[in-house]
Amino acid sequence: MSQHEPIFVSHLFRELHGHLLVLLRSLTPEDWHRPTVCSAWCVKDIASHLLDGDLRRLSIQRDGYAPPDALCGFDSHEALVAYLTKLNADWTLATRRLSPRNMIRLLETTGEEAADLFESADPFGPATFPVGWAGESESLMWFDIAREYTERWHHQRQIALAVGRLTPIDSHRLYHPVLDAFLRALPYTYRDVDAPEGTVVAVTIGGEAGGDWFVRKQGDGWTLFDEVAEPPTSRVVIDQSDAWRLFTKRMDRATARARFPAIRIEGDIPLVLQRWVRTPIARKRLVSQGF
Repeated sequence: MSQHEPIFVSHLFRELHGHLLVLLRSLTPEDWHRPTVCSAWCVKDIASHLLDGDLRRLSIQRDGYAPPDALCGFDSHEALVAYLTKLNADWTLATRRLSPRNMIRLLETTGEEAADLFESADPFGPATFPVGWAGESESLMWFDIAREYTERWHHQRQIALAVGRLTPIDSHRLYHPVLDAFLRALPYTYRDVDAPEGTVVAVTIGGEAGGDWFVRKQGDGWTLFDEVAEPPTSRVVIDQSDAWRLFTKRMDRATARARFPAIRIEGDIPLVLQRWVRTPIARKRLVSQGF
């Protein structure tokens, strides 16, 4: 068995940001206000959110600045998410008066400075922000940076989807680290699933950027591996075109139902459905349908 290595993506931010600028410069005035899969945000709101991400990271990590009224010490990950949701809403509302031209000019500067910051960071130093969705209260910087990379990648992908543009960021070089980072949450996702020692669940992402990930029951928890000796008890197979939307919860119910034939489960189906389908009733229905 081989455990996963750290994800190093600092060198990719500048390239990813370059693709964002090309995409934004290609937009028509109508494109900027097209709806996206990201809740109530239009394309311009997502661009604004990316600008906020750059500025917030530079202010906190590079400049060591926190506003006097900044909250800290949240009781739960849900409380942190609620706080960040409000910050995001306040920011996008305030920046709706900015023109697309101004937005691009600002992003040209902040994107380069953020790339400099990530490239200069010690990957094994303490993270600025722990990766809560992977169950960590403290993280190493490489994981924090990888999480930040997933944020920038999937929001750029949302813009491209909204305006119907082909994008080069689906390549293995730029997309595989996103999938790898998301799937580091598998042990935390399976934390409450009871199974015999040695049970293995495999996740296979199909496509150029995909691969195989394995989570194995060991003692009181689950451990992630990039390869295992024994055959998996269960396997989930997802195409890379669906994976990012599934992992970022941006696939609506109708789309998810339509895509179920493309999301294949092999082996012990109920074991997988405990974590991939939320309610017992829905899990029972899928099993009865031969899913």
